[in-house]
Amino acid sequence: METIIMDGKGLAKKMQDQMKEQVAALTAEGKTPGLCVILVGEDKASQVYVRNKEKQSEAMGMNSRVVRLAADISEADLLAEVEKQNQDDSMHGILVQLPLPKHIDEQKVLRAIRYEKDVDGFHPMNVGNFFLGNESALPCTPYGIMKILEEYNIALEGKKALVIGRSNIVGKPMSIMLLNENATVTIAHSRTKNLKELAKEADILVAAIGRGHFVTADFIKEGAVVIDVGMNRSAEGKLIGDVDTAGAMGIASHITPVPGGVGPMTITMLLQQTIDKAK
Repeated sequence: METIIMDGKGLAKKMQDQMKEQVAALTAEGKTPGLCVILVGEDKASQVYVRNKEKQSEAMGMNSRVVRLAADISEADLLAEVEKQNQDDSMHGILVQLPLPKHIDEQKVLRAIRYEKDVDGFHPMNVGNFFLGNESALPCTPYGIMKILEEYNIALEGKKALVIGRSNIVGKPMSIMLLNENATVTIAHSRTKNLKELAKEADILVAAIGRGHFVTADFIKEGAVVIDVGMNRSAEGKLIGDVDTAGAMGIASHITPVPGGVGPMTITMLLQQTIDKAK
């Protein structure tokens, strides 16, 4: 069987070209979409993510703002900064880059963002609306994955889906999105017994466990669609996914690569949701 590599990077570019036109139309109406990213401290990975978000939102023609704050900022001062951005009508989306320093209550900060400006989909109001099937901002990674599945015409109705990982950012919302498309969903995690046997039955396998090459060829059902959300470093420092891609070739019908699969779509959905808020 020939395995199709699902090109998230290519899809992201296609979508961003369309989004540029949306931004230009909104700007002509005097309403340039604005995204504010708040970065606390010097976390290396966070700095890279924030630079990418800044670069891509500017390339869209959006109004991009990055607020860089010291790692020792007090919780009260950070909350005051969030409120300042809440009050700024030129900013349609606000994102606080995680993780935050240990002395700051992450949930308190996420709750402080006005839910109408929460483009990450993490505010309890948005999470609740999403869970109930009401209109809301969606967590960007699973939202991007759904777009990839749609692009490759992957039928989900009646299919068995296994999501490995139960994080609030990927695993849990991913399982609900698949459920909403009438898949039969199982959520597995590090303590699941017989994980390999469960995986072997899945038509759709989503790996979001954060362990490099954890999912090997013997996890994958012949013809399964494999989505790799992992971003890990190998012993040699190479970026690898949660799935051993080389081993999956010839078994899976479709697979997302790392890099170039899910990652570019996450940021694309963040920008799309900012544009939607501006509309």
